[in-house]
Amino acid sequence: MKKVLLAVFLASFSWLTKAQDNVIDEIVWVVGDDAILRSDIEAQRLYLLNAGERLEGDEGNPEAIEFPKGKIEGAPYDFSFSGVKSAVLNYLNQAKIDSVEVPEAQVIQSVDQWINSAIGQIGSKEKVEEYFNKKISQIREERIEMTREQQIVQEMQKKIVGDIKLTPAEVRNYFSKLPQDSIPFVPTQVEVQIITREPKIKEEEIERVKKELRDFTDRINKGETTFSTLARMYSEDPGSARRGGEYGFTGRGELTPEFANVVFNLTDPKKISKVFETEYGYHIAQLIEKRGDRVSYRHILIKPRVDEKEIEAELNKLDTLANDIRKGKVTFDEAATWVSQDKDTRNNHGLLANPQTSTSRFEMQQLAGLISQEVAKTVEGMQIGEVSKPFTMINAKGKEVCAIVKLKNRIDGHKATISEDYQRLKDIVTANRSEEKLQKWIVEKQKNTYVRINPSWRKCDFKYPGWIKQ
Repeated sequence: MKKVLLAVFLASFSWLTKAQDNVIDEIVWVVGDDAILRSDIEAQRLYLLNAGERLEGDEGNPEAIEFPKGKIEGAPYDFSFSGVKSAVLNYLNQAKIDSVEVPEAQVIQSVDQWINSAIGQIGSKEKVEEYFNKKISQIREERIEMTREQQIVQEMQKKIVGDIKLTPAEVRNYFSKLPQDSIPFVPTQVEVQIITREPKIKEEEIERVKKELRDFTDRINKGETTFSTLARMYSEDPGSARRGGEYGFTGRGELTPEFANVVFNLTDPKKISKVFETEYGYHIAQLIEKRGDRVSYRHILIKPRVDEKEIEAELNKLDTLANDIRKGKVTFDEAATWVSQDKDTRNNHGLLANPQTSTSRFEMQQLAGLISQEVAKTVEGMQIGEVSKPFTMINAKGKEVCAIVKLKNRIDGHKATISEDYQRLKDIVTANRSEEKLQKWIVEKQKNTYVRINPSWRKCDFKYPGWIKQ
């Protein structure tokens, strides 16, 4: 299913006829009550390029804009972005009818991860702004809208596709009928174990942060400023700071227990919570509104600064531990269980899990994007069984931690086999079945949807037929 969802949002941009040079922006498509602008297409092209997709310019049309073809796992997907976007709008329209929603906190989290990844890849916030020719605040808002649409579409697609169950016999039958040159190539994958330690935060630094937050509360209560203003100026939560610390309506299960216990116990929007701690840092929060079992709130996050001496101390400890592992005094599995502060891996001997595949295998790009670029860089040159030197990285909570890793296994790139890659082949068959259902749904939806296409944009290679009505 994940491959289908990814494919829906990747696009080829071949056969897009140039608009007049003096047009700054233009309406390319109208689907129902929604319009698609040329700027939407250009923005998507840049996001695809930034995502590291392999892109090829179209050579078939001398008048074509140089919008490329997206490739996934070596296989080309020829979709026009306009056609796909139109399909997306169909999903969104149906989602409105069916009241399909996604948690705003989930959207914000995804955007935060994307922005942090983009900054890491491109080099700095300023370089990201230069690349997209927009301020980071504009990029954020654009991504929020795009991500919200994507997640709603994903939920809508799940409803349409339903639960597809395949037997091993069906997967084997699919694989047996594939021509040799069509058997998927599986890129090199790695399995990695990790041990992380958080440098100790000095008490005086914690007190400084708490005092700063208490001072914020005093200033708000005295009417000197507003919560939103202080959040924009000082909050270290990149997902909410620019919105004055605001999050949309959120369920208890979407928050950490410590955070939920505070915001769900707030009753008066005029009062500010006491300073409280989560795994992200220290906070104050303010209730905006309660609706049943969901709350809307503002918060300010301040993260205590880590002293360089404490970082050095943890790196030295991990260096000693790594040497003990190499000498056989202790195993990496044992050390991960006893020493690591990574809650997600320590009960599994430090083994990292790939959230996209629900396995322990990562392609190198996945390791960099989903876990850490530092981890990927460290693992790249290692031998199986080797334990790394200690290094620092930013974990999923935005904290600087010290780490060592072990390369547990490397599976070289190869053509897929039933024995080694059953799950991948099953995913392909599932994706094909899902795609058939989605295509049927779109074709039926097109018949009753108003569509108008700018004449200069009618030479697209459409993934789904029927957009141009005679």
